[in-house]
Amino acid sequence: CTCPKTGQMLMDSRIVPNRALKNLIVQWCTASGISYESEFTDSPNECFVSALPTKAAVEANKATVSILIKYLADGSEAAQTVAAREIRLLAKTGKENRAFIAEAGAIPHFCRLLKSENAIVQENSVTAMLNLSIYEKNKSRIMEEGDCLESIVSGLTVEAQENAAATLFSLSAVHEYKKRIAIVDQCVEALVSLLQNGTPRGKKDAVTALYNLSTHPDNCSRMIEGGGVSSLVGALKNEGVAEEAAGALALLVRQSLGAEAIGKEDSAVMGLMGMMRCVTPRGKENVVAALLELCRSGGAAVAEKVLRAPAIAGLLQTLLFTGTKRARRKAASLARVFQRLQVLKILKFGDIYEDEDMDRMMEQVLP
Repeated sequence: CTCPKTGQMLMDSRIVPNRALKNLIVQWCTASGISYESEFTDSPNECFVSALPTKAAVEANKATVSILIKYLADGSEAAQTVAAREIRLLAKTGKENRAFIAEAGAIPHFCRLLKSENAIVQENSVTAMLNLSIYEKNKSRIMEEGDCLESIVSGLTVEAQENAAATLFSLSAVHEYKKRIAIVDQCVEALVSLLQNGTPRGKKDAVTALYNLSTHPDNCSRMIEGGGVSSLVGALKNEGVAEEAAGALALLVRQSLGAEAIGKEDSAVMGLMGMMRCVTPRGKENVVAALLELCRSGGAAVAEKVLRAPAIAGLLQTLLFTGTKRARRKAASLARVFQRLQVLKILKFGDIYEDEDMDRMMEQVLP
């Protein structure tokens, strides 16, 4: 009944939750990879467990994992279900846990269980793989398993498919793995299907994975073959994933093959134009960059399609005055492309005329 700081008697024994401090603690635990699942209660006898793992706790976890892995290897289906779930939960927190679970040999067993006809076992296995893949050294262990990637994307439930997409995103953070993932049969197709038909969370996981794969220049043809370009163009209408989709298209359009494929999509130009009115400043950068590369790599026909888009002049002018430095630079380059195209069209009809108003405006905005 005394204050722990001053030692004085408390006038009231009721506890008032310090939610601001709790939020700071949660943020620190999240940033440090430490689990914090306690909730405030009105009980003055609430117990607080130390967040930092002790040596004894780590050793106990290792012993537990070794037993669980035996169940994964030789146990009944029910035992494998329980073991997969427990390891999944343990791998959810702390790089130490993720490290010793992989070192104990769990990954090959999870790869095998990914092919299970039991949807719960499969779901727990792919989620465990996702949690383990967060630890950098485990990415190579997963990639070295024979047909592991094919098994990851064969999920029977929606959650398994979503976590498979998140796993591919995690693995593709390593540049050398991006091409290896893209060429695996059904990987791109699985992400495309999730982007088109998944839940909001699933679509987010799928588009971020497709974006990562798009950053590798050798993946352009595979993205086209697997339906990635069409699905990304369609995703421009979805506010939740439109910005990432535009970013991926801006990467793919840098190659003539990608520009040609995107140029053939009837809704690509209008979808990008629509985004210029409502997305974030970074999103507008991606959109104008995609339009610029589309005009440069897609040829005169595609550039004219962009030029004929309604309100393009007004949107570019707004971007020239209010956009970020990169967006203004891209918008100015796009305006020059349009200007040259207009001059060529006028010369074609026998007149010589140059519009200098745009140049003067660009000189004012971009000295």
